[in-house]
Amino acid sequence: MTPKIIAQGAEARIILSNKIIYKNRISKSYRLAELDKKIRKSRTKAESKLLKKAAEIVKIPFPVNENTKNFQIKMPYIDGQKLSDNLNKFPLKKQKLICNKIGQEIAKLHGADIIHGDLTTSNMILKNNKIFFIDFGLGYISSKFEDKAVDIHLFKQALEAKHFQNWKELFKEFEKSYKKSENSKIVFERLKAVEKRGRYKH
Repeated sequence: MTPKIIAQGAEARIILSNKIIYKNRISKSYRLAELDKKIRKSRTKAESKLLKKAAEIVKIPFPVNENTKNFQIKMPYIDGQKLSDNLNKFPLKKQKLICNKIGQEIAKLHGADIIHGDLTTSNMILKNNKIFFIDFGLGYISSKFEDKAVDIHLFKQALEAKHFQNWKELFKEFEKSYKKSENSKIVFERLKAVEKRGRYKH
């Protein structure tokens, strides 16, 4: 199979070859060469470490191998349905079940102090009724309730933008399952504060 670029962002280029994903961190010409290498190396290492930790808790493409010399992370390709493109096609009942499951899984990640950082349906793949989370490039470790609330806020915004037909019902399902987790009450209180701040900015 000829290697194919399947995604290109500001930070990385994603290449698919022989059912393997290669995530290559892009060099930034505006940075000093030595600093650029140092930053790309540390971010590759940090993301790989986070992915390995997340793999013990939720489903992600695994195993993960990093090559810090080439600023590259290698992992298996998940041949499933990206939720950003497919969630709206499912019957409402299935959409709600999926969002309920997402709430459970994110509660597990947050319980381990893992913040995804880009919690949108573009970074979730459905395969055999299981949800795989991808792209932890903006992720980090934090025990702050505020950071967990911001993660949820991003997900809520993604539902409203991409799945607006049923977004309120879908978010309720997410909320219902997430609220079964420890400290969820504090996280949702912080979420209200985060949303209030957002409203004042506009």
